[in-house]
Amino acid sequence: MLFFVVVSNEVPETPVVSPHSGAVFEKRVIEKYLLENGCDPISGKELKVEELIEIKTPAVVKPKPPSATSIPATLKTMQDEWDALMITSFTQRQQLQTTRQELSHALYQHDAACRVIARLNKEVAAAREALATLKPQAGIVNAPTAIPQPALAAEAGGAAAHPMEQAGMSAEVIQKLQDKATVLTQERKKRGRTVPEDLVTPDQVKGFLTVASHPGLHSASVPGILALDINSADHSKILTGGNDKNATVFNKDTEQVVAILKGHTKKITKVIYHPNEDTVITGSPDMNIRIWHVPTLQTQLLLRCHEGPVTGLSLHPTGDYLLSTSSDKHWAFSDIRTGRLLTKVIDTAEVGLTTAQFHPDGLIFGTGTMDSQVKIWDLKEQSNVANFPGHTGPISAISFSENGYYLATAADDACVKLWDLRKLKNFKTIQLDDGYEVKDLCFDQSGTYLAIAGTDVRVYLCKQWQDLKVFNDHTALATGVRFGKHAQYLASTSMDRTLKLYAIE
Repeated sequence: MLFFVVVSNEVPETPVVSPHSGAVFEKRVIEKYLLENGCDPISGKELKVEELIEIKTPAVVKPKPPSATSIPATLKTMQDEWDALMITSFTQRQQLQTTRQELSHALYQHDAACRVIARLNKEVAAAREALATLKPQAGIVNAPTAIPQPALAAEAGGAAAHPMEQAGMSAEVIQKLQDKATVLTQERKKRGRTVPEDLVTPDQVKGFLTVASHPGLHSASVPGILALDINSADHSKILTGGNDKNATVFNKDTEQVVAILKGHTKKITKVIYHPNEDTVITGSPDMNIRIWHVPTLQTQLLLRCHEGPVTGLSLHPTGDYLLSTSSDKHWAFSDIRTGRLLTKVIDTAEVGLTTAQFHPDGLIFGTGTMDSQVKIWDLKEQSNVANFPGHTGPISAISFSENGYYLATAADDACVKLWDLRKLKNFKTIQLDDGYEVKDLCFDQSGTYLAIAGTDVRVYLCKQWQDLKVFNDHTALATGVRFGKHAQYLASTSMDRTLKLYAIE
């Protein structure tokens, strides 16, 4: 906004206004006037310098006086502008040429890097394929007799024949499965809803503390324990599978390593301790399933049921058959006594499978898929009988409750979903913190508690689904969790290379 001085009718440099007349004056002019007259030049009223009100206005930029006042001067100005424009244009052309050269060089480097990466990927794929086709060699490493050392298991010298040919589900096998399911159902009905007398109470679970931490079960050079299981007949024996390609049998009471089982060519991601025998089963991305006899330190059977990494293992309640899943989109059912592959079925959606577990009765089982589905299968019919959608991301863990009614599932979506197998619907979702990773789930043998392993280790009370205890002792992601007998203790493993035990002190 511009103001004009009343006296000179020009734009003032420092405008002030008179409070008596409201007229605008140039400050230096009105101050001189007031020194001589002492009154407002417009209204004639008495006015002092202190009463003047200064107006805040933007600084006035006076126009540059014209220099091109003649035709020669105008022509010179235009010539100067043209020369400056040509110099600027030449400089920009030089910069453009330099930029083009730099871009061409960068594209050449990128193309060369892509060719090198493609060649290296091809070489890596060829090396992996060659490694996967290597046959295991026989050899036993005996421990020295003078100093007690963990026994190193031998390679499978007498491995079963390649079990890729399906033997089929015979009537005898199906009858055996049915008889076992009938016995288990009757036993469950006899128990009813009673819980074992020795089962720990929820208040006792709240009082659990870390009573032991064992970091020396697996190699420190390739840290990380990826799988965990406990012998249900002898709860002092704990089995772990590591990133170092070894499986370790550990006795928690004596705090001694019983055996280190070596033979897999890649990390061990799934382990099972046989409930009735001193036998362990391990699965690995090397596409092999090994059945180890711990007392003789031998790999009894080497099962090659899959053409991709083994992602899930579950032992049938009979103790004679093994369910396995793989990223090759198939689940397989094998006889661990003979090493025969009984049946192998591709997923209905033909997507990779991530995990598997038998229902407590053994006639149905669940699988998790890469596309967020949990599927229930009828073992006898080898057919998909129910699907549970709702997760996002690959399914990371599933677990059936001992009563056979509930199924807990987890994926890469920071929650655990509970499903009612009678109504085939989700009745509860345990929402965890954003970014929470779930790696393992486990109900205790009575179905009273549910444990979650991942970002931390948590225990929930079933039915109320109340959070009883959270353990933050691991310094890295927890990968496995299992309950001891009557939930008297809890075991967990982690990528921090430790096995931790929680109980009442």
